[in-house]
Amino acid sequence: MSLKIEMFSDFICPFCYIGFATIRKLKPEFDLQIAWRGFQIHPEWPAEGMPASEFRREMSPEVRNALWTRITAMGEAAGITMRPPALLTNSQAALEAAEFAAEKGLGEAFEERVYRAYFTEGLNIGQRGLIGELATEVGLDRGELDAALDSKRYAMRLKNHAMIAHNRNVDGVPTFFVGEYPLVGAQSEETMRHILQRYVSRLATTA
Repeated sequence: MSLKIEMFSDFICPFCYIGFATIRKLKPEFDLQIAWRGFQIHPEWPAEGMPASEFRREMSPEVRNALWTRITAMGEAAGITMRPPALLTNSQAALEAAEFAAEKGLGEAFEERVYRAYFTEGLNIGQRGLIGELATEVGLDRGELDAALDSKRYAMRLKNHAMIAHNRNVDGVPTFFVGEYPLVGAQSEETMRHILQRYVSRLATTA
């Protein structure tokens, strides 16, 4: 029996990358059918990027470093290498491109590539040219992607995701829905496995 999971996420969220990696690891074990929902959390950030120090200026360097030490450790546990981005950037183009990739059956591969570009390689995923390069790497047609982005049809889809998220009381990412049960934040592999096992058991008893 396959399980359906929805994940509301944004490429600029480090905990989303961790949650993404964890779910991918558990996907074969539970035959997961995953619907990735792009949910932009900082539309005000410029596409050209801004220094990370400009965000939450009240946060001291010591607190910022401690936070990223924790994030890095969580990433290692999930099997990914993470580094704090020097440049914070707008994810709109990347999220729209992810919708295109999903339609072409390469959504998961594209999402992994974008996360890795941002959190491991330190690239500016707000640059549409870079998004085109990453799309090509995973087997997408760049010309088709450019035409799709120019049409703005995926921008409307992201707005629909945001409306659905609002109606379901989602106000942060990552948020997972295991069936109709919401789960907020990146979980360890063991915790997520336990949650999925409990949900499978519950389904078995109600079948």
